[in-house]
Amino acid sequence: MEYEAFWKIITYFYYIGGLLALLKIYQSVTSGIFKSDKRLDGQVVIVTGSNTGIGKAAALDFAKRGAKVILACRDLIKANEAKEEIIEISKNKNVVVRSLDLSSFASVRNFAKEIIATENRLDVLVNNAGVGGVDKKTEDGIEWGMQVNHYGHFLLTNLLIDLLKKSAPSRIVHVSSMIHKIGRLDFDNMKCERSKNGFMVYANCKLYNVIGSNEFARRLEGSGVTSNSLHPGVVNTEIMRHVPYLVRCIVNKLLQLFFKSPEEGAQTTIYLAVSDDVTNMSGKYFVDCQEASTISITEDREIGQKFWEKCCDIVGLKPEERFI
Repeated sequence: MEYEAFWKIITYFYYIGGLLALLKIYQSVTSGIFKSDKRLDGQVVIVTGSNTGIGKAAALDFAKRGAKVILACRDLIKANEAKEEIIEISKNKNVVVRSLDLSSFASVRNFAKEIIATENRLDVLVNNAGVGGVDKKTEDGIEWGMQVNHYGHFLLTNLLIDLLKKSAPSRIVHVSSMIHKIGRLDFDNMKCERSKNGFMVYANCKLYNVIGSNEFARRLEGSGVTSNSLHPGVVNTEIMRHVPYLVRCIVNKLLQLFFKSPEEGAQTTIYLAVSDDVTNMSGKYFVDCQEASTISITEDREIGQKFWEKCCDIVGLKPEERFI
């Protein structure tokens, strides 16, 4: 019996390994690759969470294209290390680090104030930073992952709208996830006060990203500023750095072996920030450099309007700061 049980376990691992290998092949075959050599000379691009993973890969690409790239990061040590690496590889010295802690609305306001004071233009804002597996609240009383993944970016984008309009045509790129399709929107629980399920908190905030992106697009119609969201794929990044060590090690090894690299995961972000194909597209959702379908709630105008007002209240936007 023990012998049979042993071989059953081996067989299960064999099938799981086969499925993961097929997944890796599928990822490689279907991954969208943006191959344009378009330059971004004279443009200014902000990428949040750009000291590692998808954000760093995207920032390097923008630097190679000649843009001024602002690495908006909480960890300034890692950010400066990323800066030096990006400069060395791209040969573009116009890469700067700015302090941004999305878990603090005060930090977001200070960052936006500094950008407005020092930059004459902003051509692309990439809301990339993300976190998972953090079970605590921020200084603003919001679940940590929800604030970093959504509310911090929502406030930041609102505060930089005038600069984006001034620089039009300009673009806002929101890095969401396909997991948004299982997220839920509860207007009475938008801070996730009653939820302790980290997985659903993550799914909910990614849903908020898409709803918010679409509402930005509606409110910015005719301004020359576009807003689109995307799913980067399942990517080997450090987003799980806050989960328990053993779980993190297992997940990271699986990501390394079977899923996209940060460079592959950054392709749709780069596509939406650079490609002429999406110059006049706004309020869309993309996967592998192609427009993709999403769920109906993200397209509902009434829900979008109500969601917008609730978000404005939560992040503390004053009436005069609400651009529409």
